[in-house]
Amino acid sequence: MKKYRYLFMRRIVQIGLLVLYVLGNYTGFKILEGNLSASRLFGAIPLSDPYAMVQLFCAGTIIIADALLGALIIVLLYGLFLGRAYCSFVCPINLVTDFAAFLRRIFGLDALGNLVSFKNSLRYYILALSLLLSFVFGIAAFEAISPISMLHRGIIFGAGVGLLSVFGVFLLDLFVAKHAFCGHICPLGAFYSLISRFAILKVKYDLEACTHCMECKKICPQKQVLRIIGKESGLIKSGECTRCGRCIEVCGDNALQFSLLEFVKEK
Repeated sequence: MKKYRYLFMRRIVQIGLLVLYVLGNYTGFKILEGNLSASRLFGAIPLSDPYAMVQLFCAGTIIIADALLGALIIVLLYGLFLGRAYCSFVCPINLVTDFAAFLRRIFGLDALGNLVSFKNSLRYYILALSLLLSFVFGIAAFEAISPISMLHRGIIFGAGVGLLSVFGVFLLDLFVAKHAFCGHICPLGAFYSLISRFAILKVKYDLEACTHCMECKKICPQKQVLRIIGKESGLIKSGECTRCGRCIEVCGDNALQFSLLEFVKEK
């Protein structure tokens, strides 16, 4: 159980949120209502996708105060505290891409390598393009085609043809490249990376305890964030770290652990 503790936590949070949204929209149990784009917590606290709000702003949409407040709450939550944990603990597409990664290991596709090599910077170009297209066409460009939104709304409000894009993400991650969508393409991930660099929740590395097995780099979906492994002790400072805890789970040396900037340490 200890080895997979963060995996269990991710699944509990992801599935639990979906259950709360379904209950909130269809029953009297209203902890969460709406969807990941726009929600209400306990019927009173607005929560909004800040990336969607930026797209709407670029599109020339007048954004109401509640939506702005909801976006600010989310930016503060992840920007100051949780970092890019949205991608690993909240985003429903993570369930799809993790399943594809699991099948790649089962079928031995990892040993064959990737059919296409994506640059880490690609998602930032897509982020910029989505804002430009929002400005030009007057719509929230990525929201209109987002497999994340389509999957979440499909689960809560009923499946639709939009779920074909989710299947496309699954095939992309299974046959084309490992962690292709979340690791290299998704502009929402790029957005959270940009606001997450200074979040206090980080992974701490202890060089003296490390035996250089490099299991952490094998499992990490964002290997570029582990540049200090084998070189120096310190915090993983990159905003691209999803705080998924995979590296901590596989580290038999206890050289990696979560840290709240030294104030709170995991034992």
